[in-house]
Amino acid sequence: MNAALAEQGYLADEGLCIAVYLAIELGRPLLLEGDAGVGKTELAKALAAWTGGELIRLQCYEGIDAAQAVYDWDYSRQLLHLRASEASGRAAATSQDVLEAELYDERFLIRRPILRAVTPTDGPSPVLLIDEIDRSDDEFEAYLLEVLSDFQVTVPELGTFQASRPPLVVLTSNRTRDVHDALKRRCLYHWVEHPTVEREIEIVKLRVPGIAPELAAEVARAVEFMRSLDLYKPPGIAETIDWATALTRLGIGTIDAQVTESTLGAVVKYREDAQKVIGEGVATLIEHAGRS
Repeated sequence: MNAALAEQGYLADEGLCIAVYLAIELGRPLLLEGDAGVGKTELAKALAAWTGGELIRLQCYEGIDAAQAVYDWDYSRQLLHLRASEASGRAAATSQDVLEAELYDERFLIRRPILRAVTPTDGPSPVLLIDEIDRSDDEFEAYLLEVLSDFQVTVPELGTFQASRPPLVVLTSNRTRDVHDALKRRCLYHWVEHPTVEREIEIVKLRVPGIAPELAAEVARAVEFMRSLDLYKPPGIAETIDWATALTRLGIGTIDAQVTESTLGAVVKYREDAQKVIGEGVATLIEHAGRS
């Protein structure tokens, strides 16, 4: 599993690889919790690339409901259909029940992510990414429980859509609130930690082609130091890659105080965090980055 994910540019630790393997083998959703930026969303992308299945992403937010997550009707096309029937004179010769039934034909159905994920397909099973489930509310979580138990969706006007092969479901949470126990029981669970320095160095080398190995090591160790400062938003792997990419594009081969201060915006995204990094002493950061 590790090798398969590595081919897609994702380096996972042993625990995460086992969790992914069991989710696939057991047909269970995988709930990933962890700080923002540790690679939860990227894992779903890597799985879709590896399996060849479509990546279907549902971004959660407060107030999300079935119209945004499951399905909706294309009201503008329905209205055009009615006007076309009236203009052609067909509406006068057709019963109201028939016209109404035509309005709820499948061609007017808008398939949102969950319905797309359970619609039977001939190709590989899709990967359904339910991103930041902790941002949704209790009602939506309760609905997800029902969907994840049998992977089917009922559209009253059309009937039931059920997946011929269940999608691979990945749920992510930044733990802004606790996900309910009932939903956790449906899933396999894994807490995603920030990578070790050694693994982050390998990630940087993989994701930033052409970077000097020494610079990759300095960047990873410098970011490790920043994460120890209790920042408002500690840098994630994405920020590490952004910083390494920026330094490489600038032709910089080693980190020093001037380089750090001038490129800090690539790795920390809050003014208070930047002030804290500088206030704690860029010299200390440089010393930490240069350790072997």
